[in-house]
Amino acid sequence: MRFLIDERGKKYLISEEEEFQNDLGILKQEDLENSKAGDILISHIGKEFKVIQPSVNDIIELMERRCSILLPKDIGIVISYTGLGSGQRVVDAGTGAGAIALHFANVVGREGKVYSYEVREDFAIIARENVKLLGLDNVEIKNQDIKDGIQETEIDMIFLDLPKPYEMLEKVYDALKVGGWLAVYAPYIEQMQILHRIAKKVGFDEIMSIECILREMEVKTKGTRPKTRMVGHTGYLTFARKL
Repeated sequence: MRFLIDERGKKYLISEEEEFQNDLGILKQEDLENSKAGDILISHIGKEFKVIQPSVNDIIELMERRCSILLPKDIGIVISYTGLGSGQRVVDAGTGAGAIALHFANVVGREGKVYSYEVREDFAIIARENVKLLGLDNVEIKNQDIKDGIQETEIDMIFLDLPKPYEMLEKVYDALKVGGWLAVYAPYIEQMQILHRIAKKVGFDEIMSIECILREMEVKTKGTRPKTRMVGHTGYLTFARKL
C-alpha cells in the first residue's frame, strides 16, 4: 500500500499494484510501485502527490469502519493512565473496526500482544482486514462474546467498550495480573456509577473516572481564540487496578 497526500492536503491509501486516478490526474502503476516515502509523484496533468510513511492515525483515518470509533483524546488517556508499554499483553472487548486495538498493538510492539473480542462477525471481518492494512502480526481478533469468558491470563491491561461492562468485572479481575489495569469507556453516568460500586465489591483499587473535553485553538494573524466548534463529551473513562 502507498499513502499519498495531494496538493490540497487530501489523503489516500492505495494499492501500488494498479494505477491511481482522480480529478488531479492519473498516477502510473509503475511509478507507485517504485516510489518510497518522501518521493513526489506527478500525475499526467502535472499535479503533485507526496508519498508519506503513514502513522497508525493515518491508517485509522482512512480504513473501513462501519461503526463509530474512539477518538485520539480518549485513546491517549487510556494508554497514559494505565502506563501501557512495550512487551505488554492487552485484552480489548468491543473491537468494532479495530481502531483502539491497532493503537494498543502499536504501543506494545512486536514483543507484546493484543487479544480483541468482537461478538459481531461482520465487525470482526472488518477489523482483521484493518489489522492486515497496518501490517501488524501482534493482534488477534476473536469473533467471540467476551461474556463467555476471557481465555487469556496474567494480562497487563483490559479495555472494555461494552453496553454493560460491569457484568464482566469478576472475569476481568481473574484475568489480570497483580498490578494490572482495567480501563472502561462508557457514554453514560449511570454506567460509570454502577462500575464504581461493583469494582469495589470485586476487589479493585485505585478506582477513578474522568471525562476529557478537547478544545482546539484558532490561530490567525489578527488574533488567537478557542474554536467555536469543539469535541465535547464522548464518554467517561473509568480506571481500576488489581493490587
